[in-house]
Amino acid sequence: MSTKILTSFDECGQEWLEAFLYSCRPYRTMRVRNSAMRVRRKVYDMPLQVRPISGSLGAEVYGVDLGSVDDEQFKEVHDLLMRHLVLVFPDAGGLTPQAHEAFGSRFGELEVHPFLPKLAGHEKIVVLDSDQGARADVWHTDVTFSQSPPIASVLQLTLTPESGGDTMWSNQYLAYEALSEPMRELLEGTTAAHLFVHPNGTFRSEAEHPVVRTHPVTGRKSLYVNRMFTRRVLQLAKGESDALLEHLFAVSESPQRTCRYRWVEGAVALWDNRATQHYAVNDYAGRRVGRRVTVMGDEPRGAEPRWGKFQEAGMSATTVKE
Repeated sequence: MSTKILTSFDECGQEWLEAFLYSCRPYRTMRVRNSAMRVRRKVYDMPLQVRPISGSLGAEVYGVDLGSVDDEQFKEVHDLLMRHLVLVFPDAGGLTPQAHEAFGSRFGELEVHPFLPKLAGHEKIVVLDSDQGARADVWHTDVTFSQSPPIASVLQLTLTPESGGDTMWSNQYLAYEALSEPMRELLEGTTAAHLFVHPNGTFRSEAEHPVVRTHPVTGRKSLYVNRMFTRRVLQLAKGESDALLEHLFAVSESPQRTCRYRWVEGAVALWDNRATQHYAVNDYAGRRVGRRVTVMGDEPRGAEPRWGKFQEAGMSATTVKE
């Protein structure tokens, strides 16, 4: 299968253009008299089509049926993921829960989330329903409070509000590369505590990860701290850690290192948790429902620690406030 990067509609044939328009909400809700135009376009017979979402990360992908990905297609999708970090499939071929799990499983074993609600009969698919409080409008990487955070997430939106409810992602390779050389040197060998405590007290998990993570596939370094779960750089005094983390969060969340996607119902997003953060924009009045699987990961790796953990008077070196 060949891949084509699309930069303008001039490069597209009529069939591709119609398939693209089909994925757009206004087109999908039009009353079209021509019955041939009401039938789903056969986009999966075409070569893989890729359209970058922003200059920093993210791409829309057409021409692959996620419900029946063969080995060649999977390799191409995986390569695109390593390059773009976020892939969105606007016309996902009516992905069923079984196909959703099967596609996610191509990347590795799926995790069972410790507390989020599950889809009936599918314990590895979590349901993210805004009516049930699922509004993750803080920058984060999924489940970094685990010793082995997931390597990837696959999210399908099954219900979208009339407007709003976009998702943003941020490129953490670029965040690391934006730091000065002295700052990078300072961060090498430091670790941070990541913590989550469920509001009702039924779940608590804490993990220690390198502040700078090396991607096991690409070998590139990225920042690995996030505003939702990272609590403390363990080699620094609390005041130093607070100031440093606030700076790193600002670098990580800078708009110039992000992409933003306007969902269409049924679209599927796949992203690499090892080098991205994401943010669900809470700017809508209606209901937003998604289904997500996450792929079990391995322990994040970085430089060997160069200093011991800072111990303040009367506190353990690993004490972290909830």
